[in-house]
Amino acid sequence: MEKEKFFRHKFLPVITIVLAIVVLWYIFAVILNAPFQRDLDRRANATSGTVEFIGKTLSQPKPILPAPHQVASNVFENTFLRSVTSNRSLVYNAWVTLSSTAVGFLLGSILGIVIAVGIVHVKVLERSLMPWIIASQMVPVLAIAPMVIVVLGALGISGLMPKALICAYLSFFPVTVGMVKGLRSPEIIYLDLMRTYNASQAQTFWKLRVPASVPFLFTSMKVAIAASLVGTIVGELPTGAVAGIGAKLLAGSYQSQTIEIWAALVAGSVLASLLVASVSIVARIVDRSMGGRAA
Repeated sequence: MEKEKFFRHKFLPVITIVLAIVVLWYIFAVILNAPFQRDLDRRANATSGTVEFIGKTLSQPKPILPAPHQVASNVFENTFLRSVTSNRSLVYNAWVTLSSTAVGFLLGSILGIVIAVGIVHVKVLERSLMPWIIASQMVPVLAIAPMVIVVLGALGISGLMPKALICAYLSFFPVTVGMVKGLRSPEIIYLDLMRTYNASQAQTFWKLRVPASVPFLFTSMKVAIAASLVGTIVGELPTGAVAGIGAKLLAGSYQSQTIEIWAALVAGSVLASLLVASVSIVARIVDRSMGGRAA
């Protein structure tokens, strides 16, 4: 009964949506690739039937929109059939991107938590710092990334650190907002109870505010780690990086290898899903260690 309920309410809807996306993907692949295929047939004085023509649109070496099976084949080849040390390996490129993402996410999370603690305990910081924090997110990362790369390059800093700082810039904001909300989530009655027990500000913080903020923190971290990955990929573009998912996207665009581009996008999506899932697992472990019950 439980398995049937799981299949009906969780597995079946996901499979249905995935199949719908794949079907629409194939339809748009045929539509977008058809004009170029007609031009190829006209130049070759070839006449193709409907089924044959559709097959050609789905097997072009440099299609406008690659078919799902072309992308899947490229992902399989560059993941399982290549050495992990090869520059063409998606595993290698994902690892390069992951390393910068992890460092940037860690820096951004620490910065966000520190700022949130300051805002909650110092009213002046909320009025003076919060507007600037919000304003900082109005600047597009595409404008920030080249400036960071150039400035740090002039200081002799290159490689992982510039990309990590771009990640931190994108990830600290959701952590800050989530942590501020979490630290302020305890109701007045509980704060009054702590005062009744003559608890110090530090005791109130560690025993009441921090435990209450944990769910908010991990929810914001899920957003932050996805934003960190985007920051790494964007940071790899202006650096002319030779490795990383951003480098794969850039190389594919230079060579008009749309299949390579889409394969890199799939690799990035899978990596983002794994990162968010990792944060969710850590959140469950922390929740259970604090006495929470499984839903």
